[in-house]
Amino acid sequence: METARATRATLKQMLSNKAKYGLKALIHLAGAEGQCLAGDMAAANNIPRKFLDAILVELRNAGILNSRKGRGGGYLLARSAEKITVGQIIRILDGPLAPIACASKTAYQRCADCPDEAACAIRDIMLDVRDSIAMILDRTSIASLRERGHRELQILR
Repeated sequence: METARATRATLKQMLSNKAKYGLKALIHLAGAEGQCLAGDMAAANNIPRKFLDAILVELRNAGILNSRKGRGGGYLLARSAEKITVGQIIRILDGPLAPIACASKTAYQRCADCPDEAACAIRDIMLDVRDSIAMILDRTSIASLRERGHRELQILR
């Protein structure tokens, strides 16, 4: 029992809070009519405001969001939620999806301790993991992710 508790305590989170909060903000925007203020999104999703501000700027710079300053301003999606994928957002905010650098398509780095990459069983399985993760995340839009979060409401109707 103690070992299981210790393992849980040291479990590395695969998705950073940055990416998780970015996805929450995009889900919020997907359900909004018009623009949203960063403060409203932060409050509604329990996200630290300053952290969310930095994430929103990064998503705006990547072309995912549009923003307007001043009265009547705020953030809105730059394109429909159906055309923004979870994979895109994670790559923008967290970097490559691959669990190790030698399995990455976008940030490949050869392992210093690997004499024969072609015969490396670890790399081979990590390529499969990367491909499986990418397949799911790149096929999941922000719109469909928003619907997943509202499944219980659909059942009650």
